[in-house]
Amino acid sequence: MSEPRPIEGATTVDRGWRSAAALFAVACFASVTNPAVLLAIPFLLLVGVKGLRGFGMFTAIVLALLASVSGVTDAAWFVERGWALLLGGWFVALSLVWPASRPSTRALGAVFGAAGAAACLVGFRVGAWSVLNWAITDRVKSAIAPMLEGVTWMRGGEALAPAVVTSIYDAVDAQLHVFPAITGLASMAALCVVWWSYVRLASGRGREASSANSLGLLRYYRFNDHLVWVLVVGLVLLVAAMHEPLGRVGANAVVFMGALYALRGAAVVVFVSGGVSLIGYVLTGVGLLLVPGMLLGGALVIGVGDTWLDVRGRVAEITTDKDALEE
Repeated sequence: MSEPRPIEGATTVDRGWRSAAALFAVACFASVTNPAVLLAIPFLLLVGVKGLRGFGMFTAIVLALLASVSGVTDAAWFVERGWALLLGGWFVALSLVWPASRPSTRALGAVFGAAGAAACLVGFRVGAWSVLNWAITDRVKSAIAPMLEGVTWMRGGEALAPAVVTSIYDAVDAQLHVFPAITGLASMAALCVVWWSYVRLASGRGREASSANSLGLLRYYRFNDHLVWVLVVGLVLLVAAMHEPLGRVGANAVVFMGALYALRGAAVVVFVSGGVSLIGYVLTGVGLLLVPGMLLGGALVIGVGDTWLDVRGRVAEITTDKDALEE
């Protein structure tokens, strides 16, 4: 299926800061590991291959090195750095092999490649998954108690209601059940931010970015249509083996691909509507707070439908034909 062409000259390194800021927020708030490591280690690997240029780049490298070695060296410390090394290695390799591809495409490929390598490493060691699962669970749950204490202090010593505390722990358990998918999404976001930061530091502020160097506009976001089968297989595993290990694999596949398809659905809506105004952003934010399931579900359906209907391609063809008739 053909991809709609972006408007020439519409994308620059400077214009990409909004997308970079949004992706940075995703990397920080969605990650169950240290987001600084997801950003720092791939950045260092990218600089090691691409080279160093300017004082700004030197400063960024120093900060990345500090982020890479900081923190308490518990089990999760080694896990998150091992994952970041796999992730960064795959991203750099794909950037060398397919330099003209979109950063989001390389980031998605890097997540799949790193996940496959990690699965092989875990699969060859008996009990490795149990250790990994325990390390992540211990890291996340150890941060809950200080957070609740902070909330209690802000409320003047008044503790939260038991029902609220229970809901928080239930939400954490649900997040931990699908932490591989959430880590994959945060990793994709982090890699895109790393690429944008490197290009900005290496190219300078005023230079336009090519399509390969740009994060691109949301309205043109898409990925390989065949990945819909990852979502389909995930749904089958989730339904057929809900309480088995394969059920957890299915749940993670559904969460990961569901989020990507919801984003693709949002891209279709933005493309068809011609853009989103400030009021549109406000209404979307309110909708995500009040009826997140309905909004995300609708975007997911649109995104999956775009796999077969190629809505943006059809709209672009209709627009082109209309312009040709008018001329």
